[in-house]
Amino acid sequence: MQQKLLIIGKGYTGEAIRALAQRAGWEVLVTSRNAAGKPGVVAFEDPAILAGTTHLVITAPPGPTGDPVWATHAAALAAASLRWVGYLSTTGVYGDRQGAWVTEDTPPAPGQERSRRRLAAEEQWAALAPRMAVDVFRTGGIYGPGRSALDDVRAGSARCVVKPGHSFSRIHRDDIARAVLAAATRPPPRGTRILHLVDDTPSTQADVTLEACRLLGLAPPPPTPFAVAYAGMSEMGRSFWDESRLVSSRCTQQALGIAWAFPSYREGLAAIFAEESAEGPPQ
Repeated sequence: MQQKLLIIGKGYTGEAIRALAQRAGWEVLVTSRNAAGKPGVVAFEDPAILAGTTHLVITAPPGPTGDPVWATHAAALAAASLRWVGYLSTTGVYGDRQGAWVTEDTPPAPGQERSRRRLAAEEQWAALAPRMAVDVFRTGGIYGPGRSALDDVRAGSARCVVKPGHSFSRIHRDDIARAVLAAATRPPPRGTRILHLVDDTPSTQADVTLEACRLLGLAPPPPTPFAVAYAGMSEMGRSFWDESRLVSSRCTQQALGIAWAFPSYREGLAAIFAEESAEGPPQ
C-alpha cells in the first residue's frame, strides 16, 4: 500500500525527516506558507492538505492562540483517515525536577507558559488516538550541522557557564529523523505513545563547549560563574536554566528497535566536524 507522509513544519528538523523518508522510498510532502511552484511542497492553508495522506508529522510549535494545525484544519483532521500521527513536542512539559530523572511514564508538570502550550497541543493530538496511532515525541535540545557548539565557538559567542549539578538533555537532528521514520514505518496499534528523543548522556553546557574547542583546536573561553551569566541572559535563555531534569530514552529506543547514532554530544560533534572538514570551512 502506498504510504504518503505529510510533514507540517518545513524547518530544520522537518527537512531532515523529509530527506530520510525520501531515501527510504516514501512519497513525502512538506508544508510552507509560500509553496507556489515548489516541488514536494504544499501550501499550509490548502483545505485539501490531508488528501491521500496516510502518515502525518507535525513539527510546528503552538503559539499563544494554540496549535496552528488544529486552528486551520480541525474539520479535515476530524474526517481524516490517517494511519499514524507523530507530534514533536518537548521535554519541557516535565517542568523542573531538580536534577531528577524522568522516564516515558513520568507525569508531565509544565512550569512555563510555552511548555503548558505544548502539553495542551499534545492533548489535542492524543484525541485522535481512538482512530489511529499517535506518537508524541518529547525532544531535548536539538543540534546538528549548522546548529551546534562548533558554530558558537567559531562565532566567538560560546561560553563555559559553571553551574554544578546542572545538565541538559540533547539530541542530534539526524537521530530525530531516524526515530520518527522508525515509528512511522512500524506504527503501534491505535492509541497514544510517549517517546523521548534525547541521547544517552545528559551533559553540562561547559562540557559541550570544551569538546567543540578541542575539535577546532581553539582555546576554550574562561569559566563564567552561573550568577554572572544569568544576569546577562534574555528571558528565554534564563528559562532553560531555571529548570533541571535528566531525561531517559532507554524505553523509547527499545520500543523503536534502534540505538542512537550519536549517543552523546561527543559523537555528534565529531560527525559534524568531520562533515564540515570534508566540505570545507563554513562560509
